[in-house]
Amino acid sequence: MNIINSYIFGKITVNGYIYFSDIIISPNNVQSDWHRGKRHYLSFNDIYSIIERKPDVLIIGTGMFGLMRVDNNMIEDLIERGVHNIIIEKTKQACILYNKEKTRKKVAVLHITC
Repeated sequence: MNIINSYIFGKITVNGYIYFSDIIISPNNVQSDWHRGKRHYLSFNDIYSIIERKPDVLIIGTGMFGLMRVDNNMIEDLIERGVHNIIIEKTKQACILYNKEKTRKKVAVLHITC
């Protein structure tokens, strides 16, 4: 089970392994090569693969200062496709919530810079 050990601007540690890029994390997977179509904007296409996992909880980390914007239409699309529990927070809080969340069907998409 993946645990986020620490997060600071531009660096996140998961299970002792350090990542220097945005990630998608679930209990059994870390996708470290995740890139969005637009740098500070999260759209449905950026997280389409998450829908296949049908998470009970989707946690979106918007960066240290919360500068990554989330498309409102994307939220509506996710809800229509069965992802009902969506949490949007600055990345530090998103990491804390990911670790506290008990369900094994959780996914976090984390922007690790601004």
